Amino acid sequence: MRRHIPFLLSCLLAFTAGHMFNYTVILYLQEAVGSDLLSGLGFGLAFGSSIVFGWFGGVLCDRMAPGRVIHGAQALFLLGLACLWWADTGAAANQRAAWALLGAFAGGLAWSFVGPARLTALGQLASATELRPLTIIFNLQVLLGFGLAPLLIGLIRSAHAWPAVLATAALGFVLSSALLLRLHTHANPVPSSQSVWADIAEGFRTVGSAPLLRQLMLAAVIGYAMTGPLQILLPKLARQQLGLTETQRGAYLGLLAVSLIIGGVLALLLARRLHHGRTILGGVALGGLVFALLGAIASPLLSALALACVGMLGGMVISLVVAGIQTQAPEALRGRVMSMYAITSQVLPAVSGVAAGALVNQVGVVPAIAGAGLTLAGLAAVAALTMPVLRRYAGR
Repeated sequence: MRRHIPFLLSCLLAFTAGHMFNYTVILYLQEAVGSDLLSGLGFGLAFGSSIVFGWFGGVLCDRMAPGRVIHGAQALFLLGLACLWWADTGAAANQRAAWALLGAFAGGLAWSFVGPARLTALGQLASATELRPLTIIFNLQVLLGFGLAPLLIGLIRSAHAWPAVLATAALGFVLSSALLLRLHTHANPVPSSQSVWADIAEGFRTVGSAPLLRQLMLAAVIGYAMTGPLQILLPKLARQQLGLTETQRGAYLGLLAVSLIIGGVLALLLARRLHHGRTILGGVALGGLVFALLGAIASPLLSALALACVGMLGGMVISLVVAGIQTQAPEALRGRVMSMYAITSQVLPAVSGVAAGALVNQVGVVPAIAGAGLTLAGLAAVAALTMPVLRRYAGR
């Protein structure tokens, strides 16, 4: 396991910087531009581009060394940060939104390739016995980055302007790439002679013909549908409903990440004892119900406790889902299968984030949170009734 520390540390730096990028797009468009709708659209561009380009990312990871794909993707993040920097420091006031959205699109391209590439690289680096625990640890790096990002932004913004936030994120990407300079990954030893479209179709057929893999992927769809509302609605809840300061808001949003990490750690420690299918379905349903209650809680302490519950359940669910998909993915198609998971983890938050931005613009933050949580719980109930293979999946 120790030999994988540089790769995992690189993941932590990259995902922290990546989530700083996403939160910056959201908060900048909310605060500097003053538009919740554009904030949701910016988040949609930052994660939603992978619905077009992510499929090609999976094929690319099966055709060339995924380590090279990682470096290219992180260069795109730096381009997106440069656009955000120009939006804040050089663009005219009526052009700020356009430059911020252009930067969000560049970041969306980067997310399209970096997720599949890192998951494919992990599949090459880990042995068969290491793959499940390392995938859960990998997911912990994602969750830790998700949690550190708003905390770092809050701390930096309490004393500095947006350029300092952007510089910190850029440094994270540079250090992350430096840690991978000695990483040895390889292309598929049997290169494909098919077209890109045929390779993409083969990936779909592989997932569609394996009932457990298909239902795990659908569980990922349901679970990640909550991420967009969390990222769009929680900052507004913290500011309007709870009346928190800038630093307190950063800590409140950071609590979500801490609880996600705790949930991931619990999944790692209890993976051999938990029934994975029932934990996944039950965790999503309960998490949705608790999230629906957040808008009705006026006490910051009680709200934080409820948010921690949502986070722990989410961390357990996503960790078990991604570990299951990784262990079920065929080696020759790992890039394409994991790209489907990565696209799910990026597009569903983007789509639900755009919907949440539009909804909160129409009805306000409290009804929007209640509607999002109850919808998620309802989807989990439907999944429990219609996914018998996942319901019986013990995970052993």
